[in-house]
Amino acid sequence: MTGDDRHEPLLRHLVGAILRRARRRQERTLQEVASAARMSTAYLSEIERGRKEPSSEVLAAVCRALDLRLVDLVADAHASLAAASEPVRVLTSTTTSARHVRAVGAPGIGSPTTSDVVALAA
Repeated sequence: MTGDDRHEPLLRHLVGAILRRARRRQERTLQEVASAARMSTAYLSEIERGRKEPSSEVLAAVCRALDLRLVDLVADAHASLAAASEPVRVLTSTTTSARHVRAVGAPGIGSPTTSDVVALAA
């Protein structure tokens, strides 16, 4: 944990959620995918819920069973982590159409006048 108190999700939670979404998109049961991956249904369930940290061999087997490339699984996990770590920014546009992007709480952000537009972007 860093000094800024930011909470980043555990990788096993991200991977489990991605695998579960892939299985549900295919409208397959835990039992069907577990059987194709040659593992117990209970173990696959634990992986999907983020309770177990699967080995690379297990991940490869589940990905094969879901016809999902490992690189796509990792890319999805990366995208989720990147989205979770993006700071919130304040975008302001004044009546003169000048645009400023500053971090929330940064010095120099005054209260907007009635002609200012203020928006938060993630």
